Order: sequence, then C-alpha cells, then structure tokens
Amino acid sequence: VQLQASGGGLVQAGGSLRLSCAASGRTFSKYVMAWFRQAPGKEREFVAAIIWSGRSTTYADSVKGRFTISRDNAKNTVDLQMNSLKPEDTAVYYCAAVQTWLYLQSSMYEYWGQGTQVTVSS
Repeated sequence: VQLQASGGGLVQAGGSLRLSCAASGRTFSKYVMAWFRQAPGKEREFVAAIIWSGRSTTYADSVKGRFTISRDNAKNTVDLQMNSLKPEDTAVYYCAAVQTWLYLQSSMYEYWGQGTQVTVSS
C-alpha cells in the first residue's frame, strides 16, 4: 500500500489542523493505520492509531483529548483532527500502516507516507 499525507501547515497555538492520509490499493480496510511524529533532534513518536474497522482507537497521552483519528474505508483515507495545538506539537507527521495489530512502536509498521510538516507558533 502507498500512503500520501497532506494537510500540514503553520498555525498559532490553540488553533486546529486536519491531516489526511490517502492510501492506494484495494485492501485498505485490512490495515491498522497510525500517525507518528518526529520533531527535530527527537525520535519518531507514536501519536494515534485506529484498527481495521475504526471501532477502536489509541492515543498518546500527550494528545489525548485534543486529537482525533478517524478512517473512511470506502475512501481509503485516515484523518487526524488536531485541536488546541501547542508549540510542542510541532513536528513532521507521518501516517503508517500495518496489517497484523495495533502497535505503538514505529518499527512494527510496514508502510509509511512521506510526512507533512506541522508548525505551531506561540
């Protein structure tokens, strides 16, 4: 599966952005989808994930209550709605996919999008 992330940009603290990841292929519904982020000089970290059906989601503590992950299996897309953004949310955001399970570790994901920059100014 090929992934294409979009929707990043520059926003003031307290603002909102919506990231979208479009997937190619006919088996999108067989993949657990996740968002990760990587700030300069830091390791890539887990942000949120959603299982195949979309019925269950998991979030990093740092974004819980502010970010919402969702998917549309008919459109082959997974979105990340980000509200109440903080300067510490500044990073390159990546969407990722894996078939087997919902993992928090980036190394377990098989496919990656190219990343989209999110910058939150204070």
